[in-house]
Amino acid sequence: MSFSRRDFLSALAAWPCLASLPQQALAEVKIGSGVLTAVSDGHLVLPGSFMFEPMTKDELAPILQEFGLSEDQLKPACNLALYRDGENTVLFDVGSGPDFMPTAGMLTESLYGLGLSPEDITHVVFTHAHPDHIWGLLDEFDDPLFTDATYMMGRDEWDYWWNPETVNTIGEDRAAFAVGARRRMEAIEDTVEFFDDGQEILPGVAAIASNGHTPGHMSFEVRNGSDAAMVVGDAIGNHHVAFARPDWPSGADQNAEQAIAARRRLLDRLSAEQMTLVGFHLPGNGIGRAEVSGDGYRFIGEDL
Repeated sequence: MSFSRRDFLSALAAWPCLASLPQQALAEVKIGSGVLTAVSDGHLVLPGSFMFEPMTKDELAPILQEFGLSEDQLKPACNLALYRDGENTVLFDVGSGPDFMPTAGMLTESLYGLGLSPEDITHVVFTHAHPDHIWGLLDEFDDPLFTDATYMMGRDEWDYWWNPETVNTIGEDRAAFAVGARRRMEAIEDTVEFFDDGQEILPGVAAIASNGHTPGHMSFEVRNGSDAAMVVGDAIGNHHVAFARPDWPSGADQNAEQAIAARRRLLDRLSAEQMTLVGFHLPGNGIGRAEVSGDGYRFIGEDL
């Protein structure tokens, strides 16, 4: 059996981390005969202004107090969704990789903790192309990490980040987002598959447009028999303001008005159907459900 330099580096990187990894296999929900598992990529450290700047401080204060949050700094979890149906092993987003934040980029180690390697992934499906969702695409040699996977992205999201003018129009604070996304997309441009709103992109996986956080953001309904769950990406980007006050604009969203409409649609449906959801930045393992609470909602995390 041949043992490549890539194999050696992957094994070397994983070895010291395995003992301290959380038991990711427990963070899962059955979808018929399939399994949807939350996989940690670590967490981010963000200035509170990244999200809270457009909000009225007096109205925001009681929410921050209720959830024990600081106005100055946020540390949102990064929870990817992994769906296995016995035939396909589908990873939604690929995390930050090593180049975004030191507190994130642990996806490969988390996969090893589940007994998986990047080569086991059959499909990578992107919700959107922000750094913490796409920068983990490349390995140490700037090659696609998931060597045997089919890469899939919404057509509108791809077109936005592929446009050479995006780096000039997205704003100075996010110009690096555009450069980083384009660099990684160039690595898969000849093999990526595109999809549109409402399309069943894989057996039991349907794309649902939830644009606003980015111009082409997608969520995904995963259904097997009578069981279903929703992978919401960053369309519902936190467990506090996004649920309690979904109509408030967030500084994290590129188009606040569209993001509010998408968030409302998802929360209305999730709460009405009591459908399990997986949120990329929701606490714990990101798995839970939405429940109506007053004029808004609240996140009920699953104790898995």
